[in-house]
Amino acid sequence: MARSRVAITLDDGTLQRVDRLVQQALFVTRSQVIQEAVEEKLARLERSTLARESAKLDPAFERPWPRKGFQGKSRNGPNTKGRNRVAQNLQKPAEE
Repeated sequence: MARSRVAITLDDGTLQRVDRLVQQALFVTRSQVIQEAVEEKLARLERSTLARESAKLDPAFERPWPRKGFQGKSRNGPNTKGRNRVAQNLQKPAEE
Protein backbone atom coordinates (compact mmCIF):
# COMPACT_ATOMS: atom_id res chain seq x y z
CA MET A 1 0.00 0.00 0.00
CA ALA A 2 1.29 3.45 -0.84
CA ARG A 3 2.12 5.68 2.08
CA SER A 4 2.26 9.44 2.39
CA ARG A 5 4.29 11.51 4.77
CA VAL A 6 2.37 13.99 6.93
CA ALA A 7 3.28 16.34 9.74
CA ILE A 8 1.08 16.52 12.84
CA THR A 9 1.13 18.44 16.07
CA LEU A 10 0.42 16.66 19.34
CA ASP A 11 0.26 18.05 22.83
CA ASP A 12 3.14 17.03 25.11
CA GLY A 13 1.07 14.60 27.18
CA THR A 14 -0.15 12.70 24.14
CA LEU A 15 3.34 12.50 22.67
CA GLN A 16 4.68 11.13 25.97
CA ARG A 17 2.00 8.44 25.92
CA VAL A 18 2.92 7.54 22.32
CA ASP A 19 6.61 7.38 23.24
CA ARG A 20 5.82 5.17 26.23
CA LEU A 21 4.10 2.65 23.92
CA VAL A 22 7.18 2.58 21.69
CA GLN A 23 9.53 2.23 24.70
CA GLN A 24 7.44 -0.69 26.00
CA ALA A 25 7.95 -2.35 22.59
CA LEU A 26 4.22 -2.46 21.91
CA PHE A 27 4.94 -0.59 18.66
CA VAL A 28 8.09 -0.20 16.61
CA THR A 29 7.71 3.50 15.81
CA ARG A 30 5.63 6.56 16.61
CA SER A 31 4.24 6.35 13.09
CA GLN A 32 2.92 2.86 13.76
CA VAL A 33 1.17 4.02 16.95
CA ILE A 34 -0.47 6.93 15.16
CA GLN A 35 -1.36 4.85 12.06
CA GLU A 36 -3.17 2.24 14.14
CA ALA A 37 -4.89 4.85 16.30
CA VAL A 38 -6.21 6.67 13.24
CA GLU A 39 -7.37 3.40 11.61
CA GLU A 40 -9.22 2.36 14.78
CA LYS A 41 -10.89 5.76 15.11
CA LEU A 42 -12.00 5.74 11.46
CA ALA A 43 -13.42 2.22 11.82
CA ARG A 44 -15.32 3.27 14.95
CA LEU A 45 -16.76 6.31 13.16
CA GLU A 46 -17.81 4.16 10.21
CA ARG A 47 -19.57 1.68 12.52
CA SER A 48 -21.39 4.47 14.34
CA THR A 49 -22.45 5.98 11.00
CA LEU A 50 -23.86 2.60 9.94
CA ALA A 51 -25.71 2.28 13.25
CA ARG A 52 -27.08 5.83 12.96
CA GLU A 53 -28.27 5.24 9.38
CA SER A 54 -29.77 1.85 10.31
CA ALA A 55 -31.75 3.52 13.09
CA LYS A 56 -33.48 5.64 10.43
CA LEU A 57 -35.01 2.55 8.77
CA ASP A 58 -38.71 1.90 9.25
CA PRO A 59 -38.98 -1.57 10.82
CA ALA A 60 -42.57 -2.03 9.61
CA PHE A 61 -41.45 -1.51 6.03
CA GLU A 62 -38.22 -3.53 6.30
CA ARG A 63 -39.61 -6.53 8.22
CA PRO A 64 -41.35 -8.29 5.27
CA TRP A 65 -38.26 -8.30 3.06
CA PRO A 66 -36.31 -11.20 4.59
CA ARG A 67 -39.37 -13.47 4.40
CA LYS A 68 -40.64 -12.50 0.96
CA GLY A 69 -37.41 -11.72 -0.83
CA PHE A 70 -37.46 -10.14 -4.24
CA GLN A 71 -40.43 -11.09 -6.37
CA GLY A 72 -38.75 -11.48 -9.70
CA LYS A 73 -35.57 -10.77 -11.56
CA SER A 74 -34.56 -7.52 -13.13
CA ARG A 75 -31.47 -6.40 -14.95
CA ASN A 76 -31.63 -3.04 -13.21
CA GLY A 77 -32.15 -4.16 -9.62
CA PRO A 78 -34.94 -5.51 -7.45
CA ASN A 79 -38.49 -5.80 -8.69
CA THR A 80 -40.01 -2.48 -7.68
CA LYS A 81 -43.54 -3.81 -8.25
CA GLY A 82 -43.02 -6.20 -5.34
CA ARG A 83 -41.80 -3.35 -3.16
CA ASN A 84 -44.84 -1.23 -4.05
CA ARG A 85 -47.10 -4.17 -3.20
CA VAL A 86 -45.48 -4.51 0.23
CA ALA A 87 -45.84 -0.78 0.85
CA GLN A 88 -49.53 -0.94 -0.14
CA ASN A 89 -50.12 -3.87 2.22
CA LEU A 90 -48.58 -1.94 5.07
CA GLN A 91 -50.98 0.94 4.48
CA LYS A 92 -54.10 -1.26 4.60
CA PRO A 93 -55.98 -1.37 7.90
CA ALA A 94 -55.58 -4.62 9.82
CA GLU A 95 -58.37 -7.12 9.26
CA GLU A 96 -59.96 -8.65 12.30
